[in-house]
Amino acid sequence: MKRQDFRFLEPLRVRWAEIDAQGIVFNGHYLTYMDTAISGYWRALALPYADTMKHLGGDLFVRRAALDYFASARYDDRLDIAVRCREFGNSSMKVDGAFFRGDQLLVQADMVYVFADPVAQTPQRLPDALRDVINGFENGQSVVDVSVGSWKEHGEAAGAIRRQVFIEEQGIPADMEWDAADASCLHALARNRFGVPLATGRMLEHVPGVAKIGRMAVQRSMRGTQIGRQVLDALMAEAKQQGYREVLLHAQLSAENFYLRAGFQRRGQPFEEAGIAHVEMVRAL
Repeated sequence: MKRQDFRFLEPLRVRWAEIDAQGIVFNGHYLTYMDTAISGYWRALALPYADTMKHLGGDLFVRRAALDYFASARYDDRLDIAVRCREFGNSSMKVDGAFFRGDQLLVQADMVYVFADPVAQTPQRLPDALRDVINGFENGQSVVDVSVGSWKEHGEAAGAIRRQVFIEEQGIPADMEWDAADASCLHALARNRFGVPLATGRMLEHVPGVAKIGRMAVQRSMRGTQIGRQVLDALMAEAKQQGYREVLLHAQLSAENFYLRAGFQRRGQPFEEAGIAHVEMVRAL
């Protein structure tokens, strides 16, 4: 197996607690590493695992787990754990795992998961919809669709995400979250291949020639993926198409690096908004 054989790789750094008396990673930890990578694989598929399994009416259970060891990982090594779905059966899916340090293959995993009734644990046919999502991802297709539209079109779904992120998670008062601007803003909404809303954002005119992007929110389980960036890019593209020369936004300090990677620059000093530290950021179009 080689790195280039895989579309998905989960980065991991070996911790002190994971090495044994030989000074190398204890063999049993590789299954934990694999489980961590599988969780990342579901995020890459844009499928929140628990909600997806509930929607499909089943769950995945490990039927087989085999590891082949070729070389040892040590404390502080930076590893990449590669995952791919290789083959489907009637109720099962075969998953390959590979543990790389740079280009060196350390450990290889061979896993079989069975889709089954979550209570009785009796096998069920693996849903075609899930097969399609996984096959699409492995063939390089996007697993997210971002659409741009009015509050009338996207308000219900976008509002649910914003309520979850801003009001319930961050504790922002509801009367500060909702405003009259929603009715006239352009809203972007990201959905996965099952049509589940995952992220949103909005755009309005700040002053002539300058658009303002705000209310960027991503479901907790999907953060750290590219979904937020896809929403941002969709809004930026729309701003450019409408003739704006610059985009401005107020970024929470915790999200500043996200916007820096997207080409924004900080302008001015941090300030408080809705009880949370923010900074103004801008980018020319």
